[in-house]
Amino acid sequence: MSAASTSVSIDIKSLCDRMVVDGVYSLINPQLGTTRQGKPFLKCILRDASGEMPGRMWSCDEQLFGRLSTSAFVRVRGRTEMYNTSIQLMIDSIDPVEPSPDELARLVPTTRFDIDEMFAEVSALLRSLQHPGMLALGEAFLNDEARMRRFRRAPAAASVHHAYIGGLIEHTLQLMKLADRMLPLYSQSQGGVPGERLNRDLVMMGLFLHDLGKTVELEWERGFNYTFRGNLIGHVVDGVLLVRAKFGEVRASGAAEIPPRAQTVLEHIVASHHEKLEFGAAKMPSTPEAVFVALLDNLDAKTSMALAHVRRGEYGTETDLGGEFTEKIWALEGNRLYRPDPLRQES
Repeated sequence: MSAASTSVSIDIKSLCDRMVVDGVYSLINPQLGTTRQGKPFLKCILRDASGEMPGRMWSCDEQLFGRLSTSAFVRVRGRTEMYNTSIQLMIDSIDPVEPSPDELARLVPTTRFDIDEMFAEVSALLRSLQHPGMLALGEAFLNDEARMRRFRRAPAAASVHHAYIGGLIEHTLQLMKLADRMLPLYSQSQGGVPGERLNRDLVMMGLFLHDLGKTVELEWERGFNYTFRGNLIGHVVDGVLLVRAKFGEVRASGAAEIPPRAQTVLEHIVASHHEKLEFGAAKMPSTPEAVFVALLDNLDAKTSMALAHVRRGEYGTETDLGGEFTEKIWALEGNRLYRPDPLRQES
């Protein structure tokens, strides 16, 4: 049975070494490990809207883990300590909890941008497409109120990058704006001779669609996690299925003619946007537009990850974060990032 919450929690970004913690946090990816002595222990990530930290509990049995594995939020008691230049929580006790509405707002991070304004920008970029079929497809998605409601709220991931309410639309808009500025560079004449050009409609529609399957893959109302379907199917496959279904609606409505191969090429962009098979792509990018979308997606995701880990501008000194270098970031090939901006004037 989940306990009621009564504690006042300290924001994770405010935690320092050797602090006593008694509060409510989101529980992410709990796992039951085994010590060298063969004893089970809990390892997990604890998160609130300010950040996240690893947690360890050396006396966790299977019964306790069974209660935790289905919980989105927990009350934890323990103490912080430094480990490899980062704060982690050594947990003395942990129990499932149902947070109050006020606590839920503190626990679930949200984009710093206005979601309505971002959706208006996405809509305007979709309506700037030239091909009647692409325009009709864009309108079909924009008029899908249930899908767009989830698109506006969904995170772009359960963790790693843009993992907050509104993260998906923020990430999608950033990519579409980047492409809108970059595409003219790939359609210019060279020495008076017309050059090869990327198809703007395919790129912009592909970027809008590439992560739309995350509206099915993820859940976020009680903490960020993967849905049953997300675990078994995933956003790449579901994204292709969403594109196929919406193409069928447009054709059935008679709103516009769409060349069959255009549908296949857009499905391919969604299927290949992870760039490499080992990164989760169903196919390697095999059109110029698919290559461009995959590389642009990688650019925004990894740059956002890097900035989130160094957190420039949020703290007085880099030592507040545990040192000038981050811990190893496995999503960035295990690199440790240098936090300070070397051109920033020291206060």
